[in-house]
Amino acid sequence: MRGKFITLEGIDGAGKSSHAAWIAGWLRARGRDVLVTREPGGTPLGERLRELLLAEPMDLRTETLLIFAARQEHLALRIEPALAAGRWVLSERFTDATFAYQGGGRGVPRPALEVLEHWVHGGFQPDLTLYFDLPVPVARGRLEAATGAPDRFEREDTRFFDRVRAAYHVRAAESPGRIRTVDAGQSLSAVKKQVEVILLKFCE
Repeated sequence: MRGKFITLEGIDGAGKSSHAAWIAGWLRARGRDVLVTREPGGTPLGERLRELLLAEPMDLRTETLLIFAARQEHLALRIEPALAAGRWVLSERFTDATFAYQGGGRGVPRPALEVLEHWVHGGFQPDLTLYFDLPVPVARGRLEAATGAPDRFEREDTRFFDRVRAAYHVRAAESPGRIRTVDAGQSLSAVKKQVEVILLKFCE
């Protein structure tokens, strides 16, 4: 039996990484064999491209093409083989992030993103996307409180993240059956409860 593909989305500081391990553990406790991965990255080449994308200034089209290049490797080498083997795949980010960051945040025309999306993965989409939503000032506060140097995207200004968040809202409205919005501004326990309710229904 083919596995399920679940993605976690949201602006930087929304809590995707904080919840990924917990969600994986929740699924494993219910008998699922889970692969946890991320984008950009997930493969040796993808991780090298991630380093470039997060650190090096580059032309907008170069940035977008590199993200889809990393995604192609990710799909071919990890996601598709795992799903075919019956494993569940949990990924921090997928193509929704590209429509939000490069589309909404950077202004890449949507038709260009749709062409690349169709070329790389056609009609293939996650079975479930958990979109962690919270106001930009709250997310920014979390980032500022975190240790470590911010990457190229985390250094963007509030207006950039406002556009990214708005693009996520559009994407969620277009795919309400797949993308489930989680209020990430609540306490950690309250956020986990929201996620658990969604997962219980999804796993029925």
